[in-house]
Amino acid sequence: MSEPGWRVVLLLAGAFRGSIDALHDDLAEQGYPEVRPLHGFALQAIGPDGCTINELGQRLGVSKQAAAKTAAGLEKSGYVSREPVPGDLRAVLLRRTPRAEEFLAASAAGFERVMDAWRLRLGDARFDALVDALADVADERPVGDLPGWLSRRSSTTDERPGG
Repeated sequence: MSEPGWRVVLLLAGAFRGSIDALHDDLAEQGYPEVRPLHGFALQAIGPDGCTINELGQRLGVSKQAAAKTAAGLEKSGYVSREPVPGDLRAVLLRRTPRAEEFLAASAAGFERVMDAWRLRLGDARFDALVDALADVADERPVGDLPGWLSRRSSTTDERPGG
């Protein structure tokens, strides 16, 4: 019997959430208890060269106000610094701090531990087949704007289960 489509999507969402929760438990133990899933997306969007708040909003798919709020939280926690943009007195350049770079490295290592647990649970062949299948259906679609995409999509729900 074939699984209903909504159940497959909810299983994918559950696997995603479980992985992110496991990662953040790991990060809290390593000294990053204040980080939230959005923070990793934001720090990746800021990138090694930095970006303005407007660019951060565009990269995350959120409003300038939401980007500014995220940036303020990251600055308060020591993950970003602000610099003036030469030639534009109103713009501010966000830059990742050394603490952000340490966090991103810890996050990458944490993801490896989470995937090692998946591999142990599923076995090598099933894990590799899962990754191949997900790559096929995901079409290597970028997810940098996932925070904004979730916000836009969640406001257009309907009566389907999980919809």
